[in-house]
Amino acid sequence: METTVNWILFWAGLAVGSITAIAAGLAAYGAARWADSTRALLFRLEGNRLPATTSQYDADELEGLPAPVKRYFRSVLKDGQPIIAAATVEHVGTFNLNPAGEQWKPFTSKQRVVTRRPGFVWNARVAMAPGIAVYVHDAYVDGEGILNPAILGLFSLAGHIDARDLAQGEFVRFLAESAWYPTALLPSQGVHWEAVDEHSASATLVDGKVGATMLVSFNEAGLIESVRVEARAALVDNIVVPTPWEGRMSNYQERDGMMVALTAEASWLRPDGRKPYWRGTITSIAYEFPSSRAC
Repeated sequence: METTVNWILFWAGLAVGSITAIAAGLAAYGAARWADSTRALLFRLEGNRLPATTSQYDADELEGLPAPVKRYFRSVLKDGQPIIAAATVEHVGTFNLNPAGEQWKPFTSKQRVVTRRPGFVWNARVAMAPGIAVYVHDAYVDGEGILNPAILGLFSLAGHIDARDLAQGEFVRFLAESAWYPTALLPSQGVHWEAVDEHSASATLVDGKVGATMLVSFNEAGLIESVRVEARAALVDNIVVPTPWEGRMSNYQERDGMMVALTAEASWLRPDGRKPYWRGTITSIAYEFPSSRAC
């Protein structure tokens, strides 16, 4: 009897070891494949860069802007601030996987942003369970929107979104996150501002056939508190539904002479209420200016 039990335990251990080895092999293979696809996206992003239109911010360009927008730029920039050409941003945070409830999972990510031509590549790793991760590419490159979550970097979970809707949605993200690289919101960088009231204004940016307009709300300190768009493509039961969307920003700190929001939250504004799905904090941000070449 003891011999039989020993053999059962031996074969069970061998099976578990084999499964573990297969899972580890898949994870390593998936990570390598994902790294290759990330490099390809970054190559495309950098290949579409355009020369800077100006090297530094001139406070004279604030003339004629709505009052809260003037206060914002005066709060976050100093006259002569170099224009941001690109940035590398690292985040930590949590992502809610359940649109109808609360299923928050931790993520880490690294994002590369180019301000001309506007584009970014967000490369994230969401920890689902021990040894199991979902990798995510969220990007806007050369006028194209890209959204690809994949288990282990191998098995795609992406739903179908029309290419035009996806491009517009990702361009919204670029514009909304410009509080992280505030010179990108200047009129000289293509942003058109219109007055709304004493604490808000609308910002519009166009890239070829893709455009976005967002309502920007400012706090008493003159800093961006929230941004909102009235219709962004959201997948609801595998159907694309234009849905109001909001981003909130806080925890402003000085980086390279600029005041930058280091904490943010993204939410869908559904008929049954506000549904946050992304909460993140910047752990590192490195800027590249026209006269420099960062990594």
